[in-house]
Amino acid sequence: MTVPFRQVTTPGPGRGFAAPQLGTFAAEHLSPAYPERAARGTADKLRAWQAEALDAYFGREPRDFLAAATPGAGKTTFALRLAVELIARRTIDRVTVVAPTDHLKRQWADAAHRVGLRLNPAFSNGDGFGGRRFHGLAVTYAQVAMRASLHREITESGRTLVILDEVHHGGDALSWGDAIREAFEPATRRLSLTGTPFRSDTAPIPFVSYLADERGIRTSLTDYSYGYGRALADGVVRPVIFMAYAGKMRWRTRMGDEMEARLGEADTQDVTAQAWRTALDAEGEWMPAVLRAADRRLGEVRHSIPDAAGLVIATDQQAARAYAALLAEITGEKPTVVLSDERASSTRIEAFTNGDSRWMVAVRMVSEGVDVPRLAVGVYATSAATPLYFAQAVGRFVRARRRGETASIFLPSVPSLLSLATQLELERDHALDREREDELLDDELLERENREVATADELTAEFVWQAIESDANFDRVLFDGDEFGSAALPGSAEELDFIGIPGILDADQVRELLRQRQARQGRRRRASPASAPAASIPMYRNLREQRSLLNSLVGMRAKLSGEPHALIHAELRRVCGGPPVAQATVTQLQARIDHVRKAMRG
Repeated sequence: MTVPFRQVTTPGPGRGFAAPQLGTFAAEHLSPAYPERAARGTADKLRAWQAEALDAYFGREPRDFLAAATPGAGKTTFALRLAVELIARRTIDRVTVVAPTDHLKRQWADAAHRVGLRLNPAFSNGDGFGGRRFHGLAVTYAQVAMRASLHREITESGRTLVILDEVHHGGDALSWGDAIREAFEPATRRLSLTGTPFRSDTAPIPFVSYLADERGIRTSLTDYSYGYGRALADGVVRPVIFMAYAGKMRWRTRMGDEMEARLGEADTQDVTAQAWRTALDAEGEWMPAVLRAADRRLGEVRHSIPDAAGLVIATDQQAARAYAALLAEITGEKPTVVLSDERASSTRIEAFTNGDSRWMVAVRMVSEGVDVPRLAVGVYATSAATPLYFAQAVGRFVRARRRGETASIFLPSVPSLLSLATQLELERDHALDREREDELLDDELLERENREVATADELTAEFVWQAIESDANFDRVLFDGDEFGSAALPGSAEELDFIGIPGILDADQVRELLRQRQARQGRRRRASPASAPAASIPMYRNLREQRSLLNSLVGMRAKLSGEPHALIHAELRRVCGGPPVAQATVTQLQARIDHVRKAMRG
């Protein structure tokens, strides 16, 4: 079979496609981020990390290159700049972009069009892909898996650069990984991109190299990495403020028993899961209270950023519709609802991106890659709790358009989510092996908990239950690994102290203001103890949270120093005293937390 593709002979040596729109001018004037509203000072030149990554690539010009950059940093721009340069050097003739969803492949095609690179996102695994009008394809991983041999033939028919966007999806299924290897093994160059360079399982990712460390754990080798911490310091991404909400939940089990628990307390895994699910029920009081608080936060942010918007991430379509109805009642404005990866959904996302309406409600498709830079407030209303999914969801809110913008994410006060929120700056590699130590790796703790905490879909099959009632209270703020504030009633002055902070602040200003608000809350409590919520925070809950925070910090310390987790824990016990973590008191754990923080700050 002959696969038609535009290939034009250019003057001089070598062959390539000589589109008049492409060349060094396009390469040199490519904006650093799409859409064009980039971070301050970057509109007319590449960001420092993008230039560094290009230098790293052309210093070796490898066949395979893995670039890991935090969501919102501008991976698309880097990849297109590289593609244009490789075309200008006559290294490649064409480009194939592989993306996770239909919406993302159209987003890639739109971005490429701005620099004269025409990619066909409508290709449907047929015999051709649009004739001479196109320089390449934008397809999904699922498309490649369906007809790997066709995509291999396309790859072999010319010198091809394959861009694997969010390459960790290559390990989603064995058949997908095999298909990607078959289709793109003959490629002249392969560029793998990811904003979250890890998976929650041990499935190998195609075209990613792994190297065993001294303990035999094989981890991915990244050719260039640009983490959230550096991006935050550069002003490329926003600091994230997590607003955690707890509350009392009641539900009825399939045996007819009524259960009651407070969200976020250290109960058994199934009780925690059911309390979490009860909180997300739109018929209760928890979701309306959190949505009202989030909308108040959005109103505060819009004083400084008039087009700022919010996103509610729902577990399923039924919940999304119910949350949209609540938001319409709260705001008086009908939100945009995105339920599936269809062309109509892409149109709605595009209209929302370019508009100034307040809210969008979406099922998971907006959790990865979809670029809506004006998103500044989020509500994490889903039961998904893997590190990968959480990082992808947070990534929808961190793109900065100017310095000082902050992102605010409202979430249930569930231990697994709070642990993930404290680790936002921890850079990860994909590990193919696991090992057991006296102190488990933090990833292992999270994965063990996530395996035991069933998702909402799994609970539906396991339990026939009915949510009876729920209420909500502000629990705390998490920012940059620290916690601020304590339990407060919805609508109270203490809650408003935290959700009403200005929308334009740098990270140091956010921290200082949170400290001030916490001190003011403490003065109010001392002056009027009766103003505190009736529900106190149990000691066992504090113990679990302290253990989780300590493990997170030890993980960060291990990443920076290269020391084993167990060795760091042993040193902390030697310096601070006390038994192993599982038997330590709150005071002993806090002493270790303070010590490791001091050590990390130098």
